[in-house]
Amino acid sequence: MSKHPDYSLLELASVREGDSVGTTLANSVAYAQHAEKLGFRRFWLAEHHNMEGISSSATSVLIGHIAGKTSTIRVGSGGVMLPNHPPLVIAEQFGTLESLYPGRIDLGLGRAPGTDPVTARALRRDGLGAEQFPEDVARLQTLLGPLQPGQPVKAIPGAGTNVPIWLLGSSLYSAQLAAMRGLPYAFAGHFAPRLYREALRVYRDNFQPSDQLVEPYAMLAVPAIPADSVEEARYLATTSYQRILSLFRGQPLWMKPPVETMEGLWNAGEEASVRDFLGLQLLGDAATIRQQLNDLLVTVEVDELMFTVDIYDPEKRRHALDILAATRNQSTDSTASIN
Repeated sequence: MSKHPDYSLLELASVREGDSVGTTLANSVAYAQHAEKLGFRRFWLAEHHNMEGISSSATSVLIGHIAGKTSTIRVGSGGVMLPNHPPLVIAEQFGTLESLYPGRIDLGLGRAPGTDPVTARALRRDGLGAEQFPEDVARLQTLLGPLQPGQPVKAIPGAGTNVPIWLLGSSLYSAQLAAMRGLPYAFAGHFAPRLYREALRVYRDNFQPSDQLVEPYAMLAVPAIPADSVEEARYLATTSYQRILSLFRGQPLWMKPPVETMEGLWNAGEEASVRDFLGLQLLGDAATIRQQLNDLLVTVEVDELMFTVDIYDPEKRRHALDILAATRNQSTDSTASIN
């Protein structure tokens, strides 16, 4: 196996039941600051709309807020759902962010709406959807690249900033497009674990070098519940089980406190669906998670892992990062001793 992957975080700015959005975002800032101290590479925010319990809908605003409260960690979108936005607006927003925080901004792009069909129609400027995604990506690359002679539409700020563009996906489509365009690729294993091996293989096998990237660079997103003991991790994980159950039932996605047992809260079919959704979940103490990570990294070649940590208590959530960081440091040490 090559060097141990870098660690990054994906944030939904999840609202605890009864908390305000202001409190939630303050917790997100503290979470990002703790990740930065521990050496996590990126902190990305996901665009979702019309979902009670998720407060990251104004994604670029939050990126600016988090970047302003940190100093070294890269901050970006995981992702901006491009069908919802004119490429010029995104180029201006991220060009401004890059101008404010040079060398620290990432632009991850998805082709899903990140919401329901009715809200998607409310967001869109012309009713066009994912079918124009490749063209919109190309427009963004042009707008963020160097100004061309006679260029009629310019992103000011934006032009010449060359904000790194990533493609995000949960199927083979974006893997193929990222490979063809020579862009870094992130697979959404935190909610769509089935095709991660195939998608990452398609990406590496078909990669074409570009001005942005000479060699393929792949990231895998996985859910993780690190705790001081396996028993505590199992208990804390019931928060994420309840939220995914609410998602499947079309209910609000407020974060709920963990429970001693899920018995009576879900039926057998729902339990199977939730566990399938979390098929790549890492759960346990440091030693257990280290073993789970090693088992995962035998099956796939990735340059970076991006974790979603769905833990109710903000202090325990930050402590979970300590445990994750320890698994990377020890894995890196063991890799170095082998080599």
